[in-house]
Amino acid sequence: MRDRRRGGRERVPVVVQARSGRRGLARVLWIAAETVVTCGVLILLLVVHQLWWTNQQARAEAGAEVAALEREWDISPPGGGEGADSPEDGPQADPGPGPEPAAESSVVPGAPVGGPASGSPSPGRTRPPARPAAPSAVPPPSGATFAVLRIPRIGLTVPVARGISKSKVLDRGYVGHYPGTAAPGRPGNVALAGHRNTHGEPFRYVNRLRKGDEIVLRTREGTYTYRVDQILPVTSPRDTGVIQPVPRSIVKPSYGYSRAGSYLTLTTCTPEFTSRHRLIVWATLRR
Repeated sequence: MRDRRRGGRERVPVVVQARSGRRGLARVLWIAAETVVTCGVLILLLVVHQLWWTNQQARAEAGAEVAALEREWDISPPGGGEGADSPEDGPQADPGPGPEPAAESSVVPGAPVGGPASGSPSPGRTRPPARPAAPSAVPPPSGATFAVLRIPRIGLTVPVARGISKSKVLDRGYVGHYPGTAAPGRPGNVALAGHRNTHGEPFRYVNRLRKGDEIVLRTREGTYTYRVDQILPVTSPRDTGVIQPVPRSIVKPSYGYSRAGSYLTLTTCTPEFTSRHRLIVWATLRR
C-alpha cells in the first residue's frame, strides 16, 4: 500500500535547461559586444586626440609665441635692453674662442698705492683688495624660445627653442635647437629638430623641400637666409655626423660637406608615423 500510494503521488519534475543556457550565452555575447564597442570608441578618441587635437593645441601655442617674439623684437632693437635673449648667451651657442677678459686691478702700474689725498705711501702698506667680479649671466633654460623659423616652400612659421626635450620643446609644437650646435648666422652648423607627425608636426612636409629653396631664421640680432643644397632621405637615428660643425653622415659618407662653413640642418623622423629612421635637410648660409 505504501509503495502504491507513493507511486500514485509521485510526479516527474520538468527541468528546462536549454532556455536558461541561451540566456546566459546571450548575456555573455552582449557584454563582449559592449566591451568591444567601448574599446573601439576609446581608441578612436585617442587617435583623434593624437592626430588632431594635439596639432590644434601645439599650433595655437606656437603661433602665439611667434607673435610675442616678433612683437618684442620690434619694440626692443638688437642689443637693446638688459638681459636680451641672445643666442650667444645659452649653452647651445658656438661663438668660438675669444680672449679672456682682463682681470680688474685696483692699482695703476707706475703709480703710488695711495691716491693723491693719501700722502706718501707707506712701504708696508698693502693695496686694497680687488672688487669681486660681477656674476656671469645665467644661461637661458631649455625650452626658452630665441628664434623664428620660416620655410616659404611649405608655408611654415614656427618658433625655435633651446634644447630638444619632448615635453618642453617638441611636444609644444616648437622646433628644437640641438645643444652645442651653432647659433643662427654663425660659423658652424645650426642643427634643428621637429616632429613629423602630431604635436603641431612642423616638419610634416620637409620632404617636399628641393635644392635652392630658402629657409629663413630670424632672431633679435638679425635675419639669416639659408639655401637648401643637400637632402639625405634616410639615415639612422644614431647618425650623429649630420649635426657636427662640418656635417657629414657617418652612415652614408657620400652625403655631407668637407669644409668649414655656415650650415643649417633640419632633422625629423621618417617614414611618417614612425621613428625608425631620420630625414635630413642641409642648407648653407647665403645672407
